[in-house]
Amino acid sequence: MSLSSIKLIAFDLDGTLLDSVPDLAVAADQTVQSLGYSSVSEMQVRDYVGNGADVLIARSLSQSLTINPDLSDEIKATARERFDEFYAQTGHKLSHLYPQVKETLAQLHSAGFRLALVTNKPSKFVPDVLVQHGIEHLFTDVIGGDTFPIKKPDPIALNWLLDKHQLTAKEMLMVGDSKNDILAAKNAGCYSFGLTYGYNHGEPISASNPDYVADCIDQLLDVLRVSA
Repeated sequence: MSLSSIKLIAFDLDGTLLDSVPDLAVAADQTVQSLGYSSVSEMQVRDYVGNGADVLIARSLSQSLTINPDLSDEIKATARERFDEFYAQTGHKLSHLYPQVKETLAQLHSAGFRLALVTNKPSKFVPDVLVQHGIEHLFTDVIGGDTFPIKKPDPIALNWLLDKHQLTAKEMLMVGDSKNDILAAKNAGCYSFGLTYGYNHGEPISASNPDYVADCIDQLLDVLRVSA
């Protein structure tokens, strides 16, 4: 199968292009411990990520995917402020691109596809991460988790891209590792490409019924018929 109509490819960041959990886990653990809560492990944080920093921290405080309703708005706000400070201090030194990400993005860019980034990660952390890994120049648009008032799975960011680039939904492909990415694509009416690695709360990405499922991002090149 191939997609001949695609002109724009929107990528998720954490869990799709970048394994950021090692740094997120350090910051989350420092945050909860600084507030007198129990420590969280990297394994736990791998399940907690994907819905933005506010949810990640609330889950870490709750020690569960289900946020404790007894957590006050004040403690959640304080925790988020501390998390941002601790996360910035990591310098993202433990984060790394997944295999074949840089090469695949470069080939798609060279082949004439427009590439965009649509992440639930707070916007202020995104530019440094992209520069650190040498991929910042490949994206026409970078949309963070606070660029719009609603995050994925809402399609607002994808619809904005369609409007900006004057494209139909069938000319865009969303690439991601979680059901939020696949649902955002479905809600926007565009095609979806799900990766089996990354962070999806322990659920297989196939359960979200993306149009394509792949174990490595370079399989995009075959789907889009991009030759080396």
